[in-house]
Amino acid sequence: MLQASFKSKDTEEWIDVYFTRPIGLVFAIFWNKLGIHPNVITILSMLLGIAAGVMFAYSDLLHNVLGVVFLMFANFCDSTDGQMARLTGKKTLVGRVLDGFSGDVWFFSIYFAICVRLFNQNIPGTDIQWHIWIWLLALVAGIMSHSPQSSLADYYRQIHLFFIKGKAGSELDNYKQQRAIYEQLPKNKLFARLFYYNYSNYCKSQEKRTPAFQKMMEKIGENYGGPENMPGELKEKFINGSRPLMKYTNILTFNARAITLYITCLLDCPWVYLVVEIIVFNILYVYMHKRHETLCADIAVKL
Repeated sequence: MLQASFKSKDTEEWIDVYFTRPIGLVFAIFWNKLGIHPNVITILSMLLGIAAGVMFAYSDLLHNVLGVVFLMFANFCDSTDGQMARLTGKKTLVGRVLDGFSGDVWFFSIYFAICVRLFNQNIPGTDIQWHIWIWLLALVAGIMSHSPQSSLADYYRQIHLFFIKGKAGSELDNYKQQRAIYEQLPKNKLFARLFYYNYSNYCKSQEKRTPAFQKMMEKIGENYGGPENMPGELKEKFINGSRPLMKYTNILTFNARAITLYITCLLDCPWVYLVVEIIVFNILYVYMHKRHETLCADIAVKL
């Protein structure tokens, strides 16, 4: 049952395989017996993430330990809803986007808390208070770094799953399809239209950053109708080239980010977390992106 709840061996981190997923599975079995829908658990994870943010606004050890615990349980719930969806077949596009939105809620709360926490503190090595500078640092770390990093990492994961498992085992979507759904919806379906409008634009932002991949998929479509019909040798070449990049997609999603956050908050230097986001994670993001685009361009030429 645990194996069946995994996305794939290639895309699961060791900390998830041996820690998060087993605990998430126990939660999933428990919630499923109570008849709780995965989306309800996602909402619970949002509340726990907000609670973690509130705790990280304080600088004392007790509040920060509670922040770590709340965020860990938010992550367990996040793992649980995905595992439940895979085990029970309750997989929906709304559930996936809600799942992604929950992470945004967590980290918005956490960035806000860090800014409140440091606002009146001095910048290390100076007698100047952070004030507006901590908000600017959080803006660069969150909107300009964290957001594009995690969205492209998720895109590359779904691409990899698509090539090894097909559409049934992946959540890879494209702008054209999602925009068509939006345009076909009646005007009175305001919530559904807003949902598909935003989701289609999310897909578009991923596609704009991956021109070589889009070109490769276009060539595959022209020559073979889809990846399922392409020559095995080329398909394996892509999978083997994509597999080493999965470790970077894992680093740029949650675990490495959370561990960095835990350490810096417990040591009362959360500004270091923001700097790591901007410098270290962006270097990995650029490297991952370049490697993937080079792989796709190489296969497109062979096609």
